[in-house]
Amino acid sequence: MRCVVQRVTRAQVTVEGETVGQIGKGFMVLVGVESEDGPKDMSYCVEKIAGLRVFEDSEDKMNLSLSDVGGQVLLVSQFTLLGDARHGRRPSFIRAERPEIAGPMVEEMAQALRQKGLRVETGRFQAHMQVELVNDGPVTLLLDSRKGF
Repeated sequence: MRCVVQRVTRAQVTVEGETVGQIGKGFMVLVGVESEDGPKDMSYCVEKIAGLRVFEDSEDKMNLSLSDVGGQVLLVSQFTLLGDARHGRRPSFIRAERPEIAGPMVEEMAQALRQKGLRVETGRFQAHMQVELVNDGPVTLLLDSRKGF
């Protein structure tokens, strides 16, 4: 499972002109489910997202987590994170999980984050989405449950 975590002051996702998810301060998380991902992969990402200390404390050091600052999460599925563009000009998405498996995993991930006391909004799975965000810092982190980077 791969995630792009961006610290934001605000973020929203719209589908056909309708806002389907919107947050203030927190994390915009793009998530790609890889074939053969399972509960351990999801758990790894949930724990990392909930525990990341990238918000400034009173001494301007990145030392606070989402829960410390009352932050929120906008979780958006993005299978293109699994795209392999090393060969040729057209990326291969063969490593991305099938939608009927990936969709429920993304929803399960959202529920797991909620169980940690976080407010979580989501995009709409398999929809053409427009995502807007204000990256704060900028702070952007890459997570890979298989430690690919």
